[in-house]
Amino acid sequence: MKQVTEEFKDYRDYGYVGREQDKDRTFYIKKGQVISGYPVGIMLLNVWYPLLPGNVVNAYTYDFPVRHRVVPGSNQERMHGGDPTLLDDLIATARELEMEGCRAICGACGYFGHFQSQVRDAVNVPTFLSSLVQIPWIKSVVRADQKVGLICADKPSLTPDIWESCGVNPQDCICEEIPRGGEFEAILHSDKGYFDNRKVRDEVVSTALNIQKKHPEVGAILLECSDMPPYAADVQRATNLPVFDFITMIRYAHSAVAQKPYYGFI
Repeated sequence: MKQVTEEFKDYRDYGYVGREQDKDRTFYIKKGQVISGYPVGIMLLNVWYPLLPGNVVNAYTYDFPVRHRVVPGSNQERMHGGDPTLLDDLIATARELEMEGCRAICGACGYFGHFQSQVRDAVNVPTFLSSLVQIPWIKSVVRADQKVGLICADKPSLTPDIWESCGVNPQDCICEEIPRGGEFEAILHSDKGYFDNRKVRDEVVSTALNIQKKHPEVGAILLECSDMPPYAADVQRATNLPVFDFITMIRYAHSAVAQKPYYGFI
């Protein structure tokens, strides 16, 4: 049994309490942590539009607890542009979530990826700030002659630094943004507080179909934007392709940092 000494002042239990005998253990917690049970922490932007089930920001999206926290001063314009003055607040927010016991830190906008490598190196837990970090893995599981069809909210903001920060080769992707001037603008500009859900869904699905029609070499779809997962099933139904998004990434992160033992008959 570990003794509570200076050696363990920063020690924190990393395990699952699932059986009666588990309650007889000695437990540890880092001084200053006043809550627990949130394996995944999610950093948010300050936005103004409906946050539907399936959205990264809607807690009903998950079948496990998540801890949401807004990054001070953040908005879509600053995040999409990779405003370097956001970095200190991003790191501070990530460290706050880590202090609260989160075992993985995620973002809620694909353009958090501008800061993926810097925030990752500033905390002591795995960091998944952008859905884009899935691209190397997706590319490795589709045929060698296939590419990832990336549907994004703002193609000009996919700059060389975001690809590098997320460890992505942009040549692995066929990228297309949701056409400007449609209902998705309510999300892109975050200035109305409402949108027509049917129209947004149709715009996302039609973009996926357009990619598939023009690029038959696409073997999977990735939805970059954290507002697109509510339409992932519709995209899959229309394209008959594997569809990845923020939620596939966050579920993956959770499965890695909140492993549960297996019990049952053999």
